Amino acid sequence: MCPVALVVDDSMLIRYTVCRFLEERGFTVESATNGAEALEVLSRVHPDLIVTDMQMPRMSGRELITVLKSKPETAEICLIIVASRASGFDESEKRANFAIYKDIDIEAQLEKALDTLPCRQSRTHGAGK
Repeated sequence: MCPVALVVDDSMLIRYTVCRFLEERGFTVESATNGAEALEVLSRVHPDLIVTDMQMPRMSGRELITVLKSKPETAEICLIIVASRASGFDESEKRANFAIYKDIDIEAQLEKALDTLPCRQSRTHGAGK
């Protein structure tokens, strides 16, 4: 069974880059352009991993994380947060499994995150990818 990821970012370029990267590593990927849209996707999809931007319209990554952590069915989903270096990270970083910057090689940072995330290791242990 392929692991499922949800990529949440208002930047089409970042969303495309992260989705393609995860698909190449065996994930089934869904995407959303903001936190509110992500919650709609979560009503029908149960991802193993969520990669979310922190600054988005309608509902930010911070707000999305607050909602996710407040619900038992989503509280344990692995989270990677993405932020520009200018905005930095805040208390949300402590609530995520991994944090990366948009202005540094995203794919290299994602590779490192995937190597350390418990959700990826448990779902693909012994699998081909």
